[in-house]
Amino acid sequence: MSNLRETFLEQERRTLSPYAFLTSNTRGRDYPYVPCEMRTEFQRDRDRILHSQSFRRLMNKTQVFIAPTGDHYRTRLTHTLEVTQIARIIARALRLNEDLTEAAALGHDLGHTPFGHSGEDAMQELFSKDFTHYKQSLRVVEKLENNGKGLNLTWEVRDGILNHTGRCMASTLEGVIVKFADRIAYINHDIDDACRAGILCTEDIPKELREVLGETHGNRINTMVDAVIRASTDCNEIRMLPEIWEATDRLRTFLFENVYTNSAAKGEEGKAKEMLGQLFNHFVRFPEQMPELYRRSIDEEGVKRCVCDYISGMTDRYAIETYKKLYIPRVWSN
Repeated sequence: MSNLRETFLEQERRTLSPYAFLTSNTRGRDYPYVPCEMRTEFQRDRDRILHSQSFRRLMNKTQVFIAPTGDHYRTRLTHTLEVTQIARIIARALRLNEDLTEAAALGHDLGHTPFGHSGEDAMQELFSKDFTHYKQSLRVVEKLENNGKGLNLTWEVRDGILNHTGRCMASTLEGVIVKFADRIAYINHDIDDACRAGILCTEDIPKELREVLGETHGNRINTMVDAVIRASTDCNEIRMLPEIWEATDRLRTFLFENVYTNSAAKGEEGKAKEMLGQLFNHFVRFPEQMPELYRRSIDEEGVKRCVCDYISGMTDRYAIETYKKLYIPRVWSN
């Protein structure tokens, strides 16, 4: 069988933009690994992420609505898939490295806590004010996954995961695409979920923003994606057309004011944070009750660091069930 990997690498050299990051230029992995004849390094990273336990757990982690009973609300997994789809569209249109973009997008939220950003807030209060879900995502792929061996991902994918949000920018255009795709995805699907929950209706969005961005979920995504592609074509920078960027930023502010901080979507947030606080304090007192994976680094890194890893990796459902086992008496029957 011919070496497909070399064929793919040659295709990149022939077809990608001069601004694309070529797989053959990767800084590589922390630990040497025999190359795969069927996949490039970034394709291999994508597959490692897809088959990881932390990726599967995203299906039961909150996006905005805590432990929703409806079947159609976004979870952290569906959010990740929507980010990946948007990121791939942009990368393909700009002739950038789609494999690198896809891998970073799939891995960007692997370290997210249960109960969304309320869980992140809880870890900042309980463990460290420097705790962030993007730093934890990097820790997951470097240290916690694969029974403590990590996924041994390439430097560029890890860089894209770490820098998908906040002020820092990824070192590759492909990594920067993930930052834009993440914002485009969550702004639009959070509006969709808020409308489904009866918190918002489309008419609540300021008319001037609807006129610029579009009246429907699909129209707004198309407008934003098109604005990134048009502003970034034949350019060594990922950006968005100024008018669309301003409207997108105003729409995000509207969501913070009407959904993220002042709505029924946050009604259970206090309970979730209190529950995580009790779990955290319990396992600090009784670390022997944690799985062995999370106990093995206690001497090296301290018990709170290891408890933070354990709780951050929990799904909403697992956190609730663990809390019930520890604090809710079981009904006795003969």
